[in-house]
Amino acid sequence: MIELKSPAEIERMHTTGQFIAQILSELSELADVGVNLLDLEHHVRNRIRQRGAQSCYWDYAPSFGNGPFRNVTCLSVNDAVLHGLPHDYALRDGDILTTDLAVGIDGWVADAARTIIVGTPADDDLRLLRATEEALAVGIEAARPGNRLGDISAAIEAVATGYGYPINTEFGGHGLGRTMHEDPHVPNTGRAGRGLKLRAGMTLALEPWFARTTDRIVFDPDGWTIRSADGSRTAHSEHTVAITEDGPLVLTQRQPHHADSTSA
Repeated sequence: MIELKSPAEIERMHTTGQFIAQILSELSELADVGVNLLDLEHHVRNRIRQRGAQSCYWDYAPSFGNGPFRNVTCLSVNDAVLHGLPHDYALRDGDILTTDLAVGIDGWVADAARTIIVGTPADDDLRLLRATEEALAVGIEAARPGNRLGDISAAIEAVATGYGYPINTEFGGHGLGRTMHEDPHVPNTGRAGRGLKLRAGMTLALEPWFARTTDRIVFDPDGWTIRSADGSRTAHSEHTVAITEDGPLVLTQRQPHHADSTSA
């Protein structure tokens, strides 16, 4: 079942989204050569506690995980792309780090991810990251009333295909609002003009992610961390988007003049 949100409810999700945008920006500044993933995790724990927010990950226990997750941030490095379990690891020059965060504030959830390159970037890694960002941008542009879900998926797929990156079909975007995962599932591959008709009030987490040379994944022994099956590097970009009569509204894109996202 898909719940259409009112403008007032979307605004409450926007408040959550701005908090997430702020935290992801902080992590981008903090992540540097020699910084431990556990230090980043504890920074986010403190910020969530200060804000009076609720982590969507702490008790997250889906069928594929060795759960509950018992952390508040997914931190995925290099060939890891999704659900990276924070652990004792000091970042190295050239590492690719994906930070993924979903929280709720006053009962309304948002979800976003950002991939950054620590220290000195390699050209191939910059290209991979750019592909996910471009795919996210075109997916957002397609999130308009009257379009179909397949229009979003096809737009994302076209960017990946243009860059020559394969697409995994097991994990993609999703609806969200009162909880982190709601209908519909939003694949990163699809056919334009097909699928669910998009309506104002729908809220979606769009999250293109690509591995450089494979569409296959493997799980770490921790039961959570998802990696490219061939060890190739990965990147992941995600925003929470509200479909409105005026077009897509990106709720997790930082807007300095939005209501204070740091107050308790």
